[in-house]
Amino acid sequence: MALLNRSVSLFRLLKPSLLGACQVKATPTRSSHFTYHPDTVADSLGDTTRLNLFQSINNAMDIALATDDTSVVFGEDVGFGGVFRCTVGLQDKYGKDRVFNTPLCEQGIAGFAIGVAVGGSTAIAEMQFADYIFPAFDQIVNEAAKYRYRSGNMFDCGKLTFRAPCGAVGHGALYHSQSPEAYFAHTPGLKVVIPRGPIKAKGLLLSCIRSDDPCIFFEPKVLYRSAVEMVPDKDYEMPIGKADVLEEGEDVTLIGWGTQVHVLREVSQIAKQQLNVNCEVIDLVTILPWDTETIFESVKKTGRLIISHEAPITNGFGAEIAAAVQVECFLNLEAPIERVCGFDTPFPHIFEPFYLPDKWRCFDAIKKIMNY
Repeated sequence: MALLNRSVSLFRLLKPSLLGACQVKATPTRSSHFTYHPDTVADSLGDTTRLNLFQSINNAMDIALATDDTSVVFGEDVGFGGVFRCTVGLQDKYGKDRVFNTPLCEQGIAGFAIGVAVGGSTAIAEMQFADYIFPAFDQIVNEAAKYRYRSGNMFDCGKLTFRAPCGAVGHGALYHSQSPEAYFAHTPGLKVVIPRGPIKAKGLLLSCIRSDDPCIFFEPKVLYRSAVEMVPDKDYEMPIGKADVLEEGEDVTLIGWGTQVHVLREVSQIAKQQLNVNCEVIDLVTILPWDTETIFESVKKTGRLIISHEAPITNGFGAEIAAAVQVECFLNLEAPIERVCGFDTPFPHIFEPFYLPDKWRCFDAIKKIMNY
């Protein structure tokens, strides 16, 4: 009964607030945060359908379930579609044996997912919010990530994907806005992926689901409805571990992932208009393993680097990028590496606009690094 009450209370809390926030209403807070920049695809990829982010994720899982009879989708409330509707319609199509609800116990979800994968099936587990993945932390980093290594490659729990909504959403506050990617980037044996939009989300999620390594797929929840693109209907995959150069430039390298990519693309336009500075904008895409080659090549060309992410600055993944670039590109740097990130506080509620690394904070960093 306690678990049932928690489920009902959680849904009542989220339905009017976070679901509505994901629509990115035209409030000063959201409108000043980012402008979405949609991707396009080549005509060679065939027919496309207009999908938002949660619909493209749903489409990817639909394809995975249809093409792999061993695949199963499970998590809290996924049977009726989930809080963000990512699994809507899948249980009706594939049945309760393949798409089903779990108890409200993230550690149990992770342990069950590992067992499913070890047993030879494909596990697609949803953590309702990335903030609540921490009770499952031990199972993920001590069991899933190490399973192949501890058995000398005799056994593994590949074909295991954890999906989790992450990042700022408008007014999610401290328990529904976190970006915990850096915690997992410290763990060999995992792959950590964050898409910037529907086209990337579908291809990357299918790659994760079919990967022979356990993957964590973080979904920027503010993009669920605000990110809309013409997504290929076909079954396709996109490479894990490869960054995307979205805009080429010769003055400053800007690196981000997820929602922050769109902030940096807007900042790049402002810098061009107001400072005549040409920025190279890179979406890291994959946190682990990350694409060092693309990053090093860009920084050697521009001589300046700004890294921006929503997570707190101390020990955020930007620190790892900065350290690696300092070693490989030291003689090419024209200025110290700048990080524009969240602050070292719990994620605030009404002060979210001051916490987020918005375009103006990033623009100030460009002026600082160009004037060094």
